Amino acid sequence: MERKKFIKSLSLIALAPTLFILACKDGGKEQTTSAGKVQTYTCPMHPQIIQDKPGTCPICGMDLVPFNRSTQEASLTLSESQIALANVTTIIIGGDGFSSFKQLNGRLAVNPEKTEYLSSRVPGRIEQLYVRQTGVKVNTGQPLYKIYSEQLATLQKEFLLAHEQASQFPGDPTFKQLLQSSKQKLELYGQSPKQISYLQKAKKTDPFVTFNATQSGVVAELSVTQGQYVAEGDPILRLEGYSQLWVEADIYPAEAGSIKEGQQVKVIIPGWENQPQTMKVRFMSPALRTDAQVLQIRGEIPNPNTQWQPGLQANILLPSHTSGDALSLPVDAVIRDGKGAHVWIEKSKGKFEPRMVKTGMENFDQIEISEGLNKGDTVVVTGAYLLYSEYILKKGKNPMDAHNH
Repeated sequence: MERKKFIKSLSLIALAPTLFILACKDGGKEQTTSAGKVQTYTCPMHPQIIQDKPGTCPICGMDLVPFNRSTQEASLTLSESQIALANVTTIIIGGDGFSSFKQLNGRLAVNPEKTEYLSSRVPGRIEQLYVRQTGVKVNTGQPLYKIYSEQLATLQKEFLLAHEQASQFPGDPTFKQLLQSSKQKLELYGQSPKQISYLQKAKKTDPFVTFNATQSGVVAELSVTQGQYVAEGDPILRLEGYSQLWVEADIYPAEAGSIKEGQQVKVIIPGWENQPQTMKVRFMSPALRTDAQVLQIRGEIPNPNTQWQPGLQANILLPSHTSGDALSLPVDAVIRDGKGAHVWIEKSKGKFEPRMVKTGMENFDQIEISEGLNKGDTVVVTGAYLLYSEYILKKGKNPMDAHNH
């Protein structure tokens, strides 16, 4: 019995190293398997940063996010609400052609056709000044100033007398003519038909006469003060209308051949790039400016809601090259990095995938696509960069990695 126990113990001692080695191998396999399931993390902005634990990006300092490296699908699928939140919009690309432009630096200026100078129609004293500072907006018919004028009171008396005589002798053409003449004098001195009608009904002169604005605008200059005496013809104020503005630009004589009067050009106001305006060149100066060897061109554009002010910079775009069969996209639709340029194609509703392209000429808002797209492709034009970021966030790699192998 003792001998059997001894032999059994000896056998276990002999097998111990083998069992230990097998256990280590199994443990290594288990550890490897577990390691394969370890979560990986990357930076949304720098997908080359990859590690197996949370942390921050050593390049930009952003928190690393988890991602699945095993997925091989090259597309993204978004719900309707995700598309709306990301403002993802698409267009169907066609052969609309591509035009490059030469940019001229211009400026906005007041349109003199929308400017009115108000002067005193009669001599007298400014009894009441209703607008006392520049920059104030006034509307048509709004009172501007009240003047005391003895001369105007004398003309009113003359009108009332002529009206009374014409009423007593309705058939006499002389009195009728005198009435008409006195009425015209009041009109020439700035009296409106409404004021003359009131005078005729009241039958009482009023040396205090209020003058109203004949057009809407902004007070750009005020030449009088309250209580000041003015002579006939003295300036009172200047009103400027900003509903339309001039666009002026300087060109060199060598460039004058590329533009003609009546030509349509595009105008961009910096800060309002989404509101391009079409302008017709209405004037080209026939002589060089005395202070510089340049010519001046000019046109006018509407000023919706008077959102632009004279003096703002304006960029005038002159067409310099046109390609009628080229494919073009808005500049923001193309994403460029060290691996090249790519766009996002909507393959089906809500399903987007990247496609590498080659670009050609480019202007301020359009870029020519020379390779990679066909007519009829549905291309993302807004939200492309968000798709790019979402791809990196979910897959942990650049969407163009597969195209560079």
